[in-house]
Amino acid sequence: MKDKILIQEKKNIGSEYISNDSLPKGKDEYYLRNKQQIQSSRHWRSLRVTEVEALVKNGNIADDWDIIFVRDLFEPALVRNCSFHGMVRLGNIQHATLCHHDLEVPVGLTNSQIISCDIGDMSAIHNVHYLSHYIIGDSCILTNIDEMNMTNHAKFGNGILKDGEDESVLTWMDIMNETGSRKILPFDGMIPADAYIWARYRHDTTLMDRLKTITLRHIDKARGYYGEVGDQTVIKNTRIIKDTKIGSMCYIKGANKLKNITINSSSEAPTQIGEGVEVVNGIVGYGCRIFYGCKAVRFIMGENSNLKYGGRLINSFLGSNSTISCCEVLNNLIFPSHEQHHNNSFLVAALVKGQSNIAAGATVGSNHNSRANDNEIKAGRGFWPGLCTSIKHPSTFASFTLMAKGSYPSEVNIYLPFSLVNNNVSKDQLEIMPAFWWLYNMYAMARNEWKYLNRDKRIYRVQNIEYAALAPDTGEEIIDSLDLLEHELKLQGHNREEIAFTKEDIANNYPDRIYLNNASFERSKRVSVILKPFKGYQAYLQMLFYYSMEQIMVHLTDQSKESLYVLGNTDKKREKEWINLGGQLIPGKDVNTLFLDIKSQDLNSWDNIHKRYDELFRAYPKQKLFHAIAVLKDVFNIKILNNKDLKTQLERYGMIHDLITKRVYSSRAKDYKNHFKQLNFESSEEMDAVLGKIDDNGFIVSKKRENKKIHKQIDTLVNGL
Repeated sequence: MKDKILIQEKKNIGSEYISNDSLPKGKDEYYLRNKQQIQSSRHWRSLRVTEVEALVKNGNIADDWDIIFVRDLFEPALVRNCSFHGMVRLGNIQHATLCHHDLEVPVGLTNSQIISCDIGDMSAIHNVHYLSHYIIGDSCILTNIDEMNMTNHAKFGNGILKDGEDESVLTWMDIMNETGSRKILPFDGMIPADAYIWARYRHDTTLMDRLKTITLRHIDKARGYYGEVGDQTVIKNTRIIKDTKIGSMCYIKGANKLKNITINSSSEAPTQIGEGVEVVNGIVGYGCRIFYGCKAVRFIMGENSNLKYGGRLINSFLGSNSTISCCEVLNNLIFPSHEQHHNNSFLVAALVKGQSNIAAGATVGSNHNSRANDNEIKAGRGFWPGLCTSIKHPSTFASFTLMAKGSYPSEVNIYLPFSLVNNNVSKDQLEIMPAFWWLYNMYAMARNEWKYLNRDKRIYRVQNIEYAALAPDTGEEIIDSLDLLEHELKLQGHNREEIAFTKEDIANNYPDRIYLNNASFERSKRVSVILKPFKGYQAYLQMLFYYSMEQIMVHLTDQSKESLYVLGNTDKKREKEWINLGGQLIPGKDVNTLFLDIKSQDLNSWDNIHKRYDELFRAYPKQKLFHAIAVLKDVFNIKILNNKDLKTQLERYGMIHDLITKRVYSSRAKDYKNHFKQLNFESSEEMDAVLGKIDDNGFIVSKKRENKKIHKQIDTLVNGL
């Protein structure tokens, strides 16, 4: 039996960590251990006879004192009641106290079993019942740990093979689909862009084979690596740590089980793991927090992300700057800046492209409406299902879709971006209000970009991210939506430029709602209704104009107007396909080139692929400008070729910016004018004391200041024409 306890003749515990069959020619079993030692010039010496006598007197034992080594500054009185097995190397140990928060412990080793380990300078190891094959950094605190063990085939959460292993032992992550049909091999340093190209393009078998090959050789397959604990790390009151690599300045307290894990941590971005946590087969990014009974299995957490209050993260990739609490997240690929921190929400088999928020009680997981559990959800940036929303698989959502509370009985395809979607039970109809964010929720729309930028605390920014709500991807979604609205409103051939800047009351000349009996929005025979279609159409045009002029204003901050006129006169076609790779927007043709270079082995490592992402990100501002200029031409037939053209569009841009500032204020002011909200307060003075005055709202003040700055820039540009 595999789990049977074996009784062997007495042997040196901790020796033969690497079998002779796995040792390279001319190497001993310590060659990888020595390679891992950052302080390669560190000198250890043998124990003196008097030091051995003192250690024995203090209740210490060793299989062989001749292979216990110490540094020059070694005080044997600080080592008590320990057993040593295999070769152990101890750093400097002197009388001193290590203090961390309210914890104060003396430097030294007490009541611990140490097997083939290196202990750094001035560290404290107390009541560690089993510590085997780890390299402990300087000034670390390890106290009250049941077991801290290593195997010679440890992979530290990476989906790789060690020498002699069969592919059946590979640890895959089944993202986006419960069946495993989109499985990927995780690795330390993987970002959402990597996971996306691997999981999404399954039909390209050559690409799949290359990504697998690149990953399997990404990390050394030699057996015998030791576990690591970086400098200044604290681990206390923890039960089991196995096959784990822990960075510097990490704080682990009260965890139940950490197995086959890489925990990235540094002095600039320390990671914390708290009480009751159990994490197995995963990668934890820099600056993460995992607290209070959370469970994570087969997972990756991007930098600066949080898993709290009993949350469960299984077979999922959680992008950077995200928070999951109190809920269950299974088989997902989630791009950066995702929020899901209320009780009882459920997300399964989904691709969520970030800047998203899953509300309390939302169940994005009705995946048992077909013959197999092979359905998926695909949601663009800014996905926001409301309280107690139930969504049926398979469904797709355009960027910045807001789902009103309700149980949606059928699969949906919401392809109008920035929409509010409502399941009207009383009328038995699906209702979609296009451009809702722009029309009625401008405070949230404008604040989101500011909020996500402000919350991006990553120190190591490997994944590039576009935070602007209006960008090439959402711009193309809006353009695709214009045809439907024009057809239903009979606006073909009308002047879009004129409509965009016409007073809003023109909407009274058009129907307030459009009834559609086809199944384009919902897999159902019931009617779908587009609410306020003309207002939505006009808003879409304003959004496209604003997006385009924003890029032109950025260009004019350090480039001449003449350079803009040259660009406006080019015949370069608009790039219509933009791929969101983990938060980074890349033209489709560049993604195709990326794939070709991976398949041809021009890009033969993940480091090289990441460098290509960075190259494309550096090209993005110029590509975005070209796209914006093309949008003006293709959508509005506007070309900025001279001073007169520029003056006209700058004045219009100022008008749109005034509109945004006004709506930021008015959409927030509605909360203050709500009579039912006022009922909670005895007086307006109490309300102001609790909520603050709206005119003192920090974000509103900043938007007003920004608007003045924009108008000053416009005046400067116009006066210079």
